[in-house]
Parts: sequence; structure tokens; C-alpha cells
Amino acid sequence: MARQSVRLEPYPQKFRTFYSLTDAAVPAALRSNSVPLPVGQVTAAARATDNAVWLGTTQGLMRLDFAGPERDRRQYFAGQRYLPDDRVAQLCADDHAGMWVRTATGVSHIELRTMTLAQKAGVIERRIRARHDRYGLVADSALRVAGDPASNQLMDNDNDGLWTAMYAAAECFRYAVTKSPEALANARKSMDAVLYLEAVAGRRGFPARSFVRKGDPMPQSGEWHWTSDGQVYWKGDTSSDEIVGHFFIFSVAYDLLPDADLKRRIAETAQRIMDHILDHGYTLVGPDGKRTTWGWWSPEILRNHPDERALNSLQLLSFLKTAAHVTGQPRYDAEYRKAAWDFQYADWITRLNEFREELNYSDEELAMLPFYCVFQYEKDPALLKAYRRAADAWWKNIQREANPLWSFIYLTGQPEAPVDLPAAVRTLYRTPMDTIEWTVGNSQRQDVVWAPVVDREGRHEALTLLPPDERPVMKWNGNPFAVDGAGGGHGEDDGTAFLLPYWMGRYHRFLVGE
Repeated sequence: MARQSVRLEPYPQKFRTFYSLTDAAVPAALRSNSVPLPVGQVTAAARATDNAVWLGTTQGLMRLDFAGPERDRRQYFAGQRYLPDDRVAQLCADDHAGMWVRTATGVSHIELRTMTLAQKAGVIERRIRARHDRYGLVADSALRVAGDPASNQLMDNDNDGLWTAMYAAAECFRYAVTKSPEALANARKSMDAVLYLEAVAGRRGFPARSFVRKGDPMPQSGEWHWTSDGQVYWKGDTSSDEIVGHFFIFSVAYDLLPDADLKRRIAETAQRIMDHILDHGYTLVGPDGKRTTWGWWSPEILRNHPDERALNSLQLLSFLKTAAHVTGQPRYDAEYRKAAWDFQYADWITRLNEFREELNYSDEELAMLPFYCVFQYEKDPALLKAYRRAADAWWKNIQREANPLWSFIYLTGQPEAPVDLPAAVRTLYRTPMDTIEWTVGNSQRQDVVWAPVVDREGRHEALTLLPPDERPVMKWNGNPFAVDGAGGGHGEDDGTAFLLPYWMGRYHRFLVGE
């Protein structure tokens, strides 16, 4: 068992179904024309069968349960994730702790369905298979009809390689924990898709960002190239994000999957990519012979870009350490030590808060995945000390996010650190079952403390960390303190943001009891 762990228990997950007022399933109490007048901003009240009090308002719905866990005592329901509209008119309790809600334009039934996190993971897995599998890539799902999953259309994304790598890693951890044949098949399929990105570009060692096949919807932006046979259109200008994803999954899949042939293919691909980076002066060079926009880790460039210095130094060291592990080639260990000591990367990685010019939550993802790899492999006390100091620098901001993935990775390197693990696990409990990108608004809330400045995107940002089922759907590269979002229901997230920390936590025994 891990030094720190949380014993999981079944938890009530939220499911919402919309009805018309005339539907026979709607309780008769909601079908009357007697609508109570608002008292202040409160328009309706009802006690559920579990004794929680639900309050309808002109701006959504509140559930109050002062006997529950502290973080769950006040829960807010608003927007079409939960309600047809936010002006609540009447409430009627169901027989199982849920609530029927009549609003100005319709009726919603909010069901609280007690589930284990393993059951929740199963729902998300089935969703990915149904609507997010594009040639093995875990893809964006656009909804041509807002909120209607049956209208989904798979789309390419700049970071298809990174998102697929993170999903494949989740399935690798799942396989290691459960020995599930389904998990193994999913991991193999997505691993094949990641490896194909390096093969399709036609320049071995240079992976594509994404690809589409002839006859698919054509991309609208980016640098694209046809393969010589005109059958596949692949995306170039590959960034550091993609290389981070590739080496993360190379590490996890190589260590956890049983396939000797797949391990060989991983080692060969890792060697080609690493050789490409080293042979081009610690950069990625595209088919035009030019360095890509964000594919660079060289000391010469980093000296002129101090804001990228700590992050990119960490990435290169992690790539080299992982390449050395999966290939056994001495070249990478020698280059690793040269970069760490001669080029001062082992010092640069510890100076994040000296170099950083702005807070970019995407950078946290691009740091924590490499940290996972080096914490698995590094045994040198001096380098471990540097990595731990570097992780502490990132943790100064991350610790307030209650992010389960970053918490688990941090604990693999700093097992004695004081981490609020129950808060991170609460994030898994409160990750919404509905991952449709609904418009979400929280700026009207009186319980939110606001930051004095906007974030790097110019958005109003909170100091209060709202539960994930009350804020916009996001991956872990987003800002969890940006509490408004305008998705309009025209997209659906795949849910890997839940799967990867859940199965990693199970594998490392931070999560026990399931």
C-alpha cells in the first residue's frame, strides 16, 4: 500500500433527464398551474428522501445537506447540464434522494445514483468506445445538435497524440490492476495509433500531431501534408506537447504491457524520435527543414527564453531518461548526464518560480507527465534531489487545485509530502458524469471569492475552487479557477481526465477498496 491512501466508497453520481411538462412520467404535483411566488430569490423548496433540502431560485438550484461531507454540503445545479433553464418554479422529491424540477421551459429529473468509481470508469469507457474512437486516436466529438450525443462527429485535434497517450496510459494502468482483456485491447489499439503518428509523417523520428484519411472531414487550420499515395493527410508543426505524450506512454506501456513485440516497437520508435531530437540540436525539424514552432529544448534557445527554461529542461531530461530505459542504448544516458550537468538543466529545472513570467495551466500538464517518468527511473541521489526541488516549485501552485493526477504523480516522487489526498479524491467523486460541453456560468454566485486580476486568457478567475461538476468541463491542461464557459452543448469531452488519475491511483495504491 502507498504511504498515503484513501479507501474508496460508493458515491452518489448525478444523472439528469429532461421531460416535457405533459410527459406522463412527470409527477402530477409539477403539472399543476399553481406556481409558487418567489420569496426574495428563492422560488421553491423541497426535502428529499435523504433529508437534504433543495432550494429552487431564479438562478438555478441548491442542494443543502449539512450531515454530508464538508465539501458536499452545498451543491449548485445550473445550466443545461442539469436544468432546461435556471428559473426554477417547482420541486418534487423522488423516492431515491433525487429531485424533479420544473423550470420556466420544462422539467428535469436529477437522479442521485450511488456508484463505485470503478462503475463510473466503466460508463466513461463505454462512452469513449461509442463516440471518441477515431482510428484508435481518442478524438474530439463535436455534436451537430447541441446536447445530442447521437449527433456526434469525430474531429481531429492539435493534440490527438497527447490525449491518446494519456488514455492509453489509463488503460495500461487498468490492465496492470485488473488484467482485463478489454483494457489490454484498448491499450494496444491506442498504442498502435500513437506509434502510427511517427510512421505516417514519412520522416522517421518526426511524429505527426494528428491525421485524417481521404474522405474524412477536411481540417480547417494548421500545417497539413498528404502522404505520397494521397490516402492520409497528416498534421505537422509538431509541438513539445506531443513529444511529452509520446514519451509518457512509451514509459507506461513498456513497463506494464505484456507484449514483447509491442515493447520492441516502442523501443524502436522512442530511439528514432530521440535520435531525431539529438541529431537536430535538441529540436524537432519538420519536412521543410525548419524547426517547429514549439519543438525545442536546446540550451542556446532556452538561454533566450527564460520563461520556458525550467519546463523544457525537465522535458528533455525526462525524454532521455525514458529513452535510455526502454532502449538500453548508452548514448541516451551519456547525453542525459551532459544535459543535466554540463548544460545546467538539473539546476534550471529547480528555478521555475524565478523564470516564470505567467501562470499557464497547460504547462503543469507538460511538467507533471515528465516528472512521472523520471520519478520511476532515477536512482542518483543528486538528480533525485533536483527533481524533488523542481516538483516542489510546481506544487506551490498546484496544491490548491485538488488535482488527483498531479497529486498522485507528485507523491510518487515526494511520498512524505503533506498532500490533501482526500480533497484530490473528492475531485474524482465530483467529476461530472455528463461531459458535454454545456455553457456554465458562476459569476453571479455570492459564495465565490474572486482573484484581483484576470487569467492569461483575460477571463474572470476565482480564488474559490468549485467542484468539477459545477464548473465547465475541462481537461487537466485547463484553468480550474475559470468558472464560466460557453460550450453551448456542441461538444463532448472524452473523460480521460477521470480515467487516468483513477487507474494510476489504483495502480500505485493511493486509492484502495475497489
